[in-house]
Amino acid sequence: MSDPVISVKNLWKVFGNRGEKVPQDPKLACLPPAQLLQDTGCVAAVRNMNFDVAKGEVFVVMGLSGSGKSTLIRCLTRLIEPTSGQVLVDGCDVLQAGTAELRELRRRKMSMVFQHFGLLPHRTVLDNVSYGLQIRGAAKKERHAKSREIIELVGLKGYEQHYPDQLSGGMQQRVGLGRALAGDPDTILFDEPFSALDPLIRRDMQAEVIRLHKEMGKTMVFVTHDLSEALKLGDRILIMRDGEMVQMGSGDELVGSPADSYIADFVSEVPRADVLTLKWITRPVSPGTPPDAPVLAAGTVIRDAIGLVMDSSCPVLVAEPGGAVLGQIDRDSILSVIRGGSDGGGRRAVSTSQEAVA
Repeated sequence: MSDPVISVKNLWKVFGNRGEKVPQDPKLACLPPAQLLQDTGCVAAVRNMNFDVAKGEVFVVMGLSGSGKSTLIRCLTRLIEPTSGQVLVDGCDVLQAGTAELRELRRRKMSMVFQHFGLLPHRTVLDNVSYGLQIRGAAKKERHAKSREIIELVGLKGYEQHYPDQLSGGMQQRVGLGRALAGDPDTILFDEPFSALDPLIRRDMQAEVIRLHKEMGKTMVFVTHDLSEALKLGDRILIMRDGEMVQMGSGDELVGSPADSYIADFVSEVPRADVLTLKWITRPVSPGTPPDAPVLAAGTVIRDAIGLVMDSSCPVLVAEPGGAVLGQIDRDSILSVIRGGSDGGGRRAVSTSQEAVA
């Protein structure tokens, strides 16, 4: 990874009187949540968190309710004050920033989209989207021109003079997204922005985020409790439990190689062929495989390879990005994953193929 945009190091957030003592005391720091609460009256919402976010990455933080994910994302801009640790944004420690520096961080470098839209009810769509530019001191003509561009970008052209209560939930969230984009921040933070929306609107908004990411290339940190949403959006996913990181990796790494039974249960219902890539089912090349056999990239999702593999009269070679052949797959490789489904058979097939490659 190149120099990260965000680097989180040994970050703690402990709620409760004298919570600052918990990270400093190894005996307290290792206590399970219930014991920590009983002994100290404190709750460690974020425990010794460490991760980097690369420029242009969509980094997803997920977990069940109470896992600490929303607290974590709010610590990145000190909407919640961390107890200890570091949050480096472009190399500068947010925890050491003064009031003026923190204000500039929130105005120019990092914007946030909330679950509860937080729109100003007495302002029109145009004025809501331009609000951040207004508090920066931009002239009215300038901020309205920029905001009209953003309003069109998020699919709200024609609604500039409407008020929030005249819009559907999905349209209100588009206004929130437009407001976050208007200031042209380096990074956008999303705190479960679509969880209150109907399923169809939620799907549309997920597609909107993907489209905007492709067009604008913004770094995004996205909090969700929905695994399907995480897999759809995330380049990498961090799964939390009781304030701690359980596992971090790409979607196919989480599904193909869960760190423990907790993650395995989390991903057990995922359609494996829709997530795993060919590298997970690749086997050594058989002596009889013709050198001119069809070739697919190791990063191809299994579902996308089904047609070619099933139609081929010979095994299909799997190649790494540089062109080196990693191995081969055949109809049995594909069927082992499809038939495995979510009952664990897919995991056994994947494990077997990884051992063969190793």
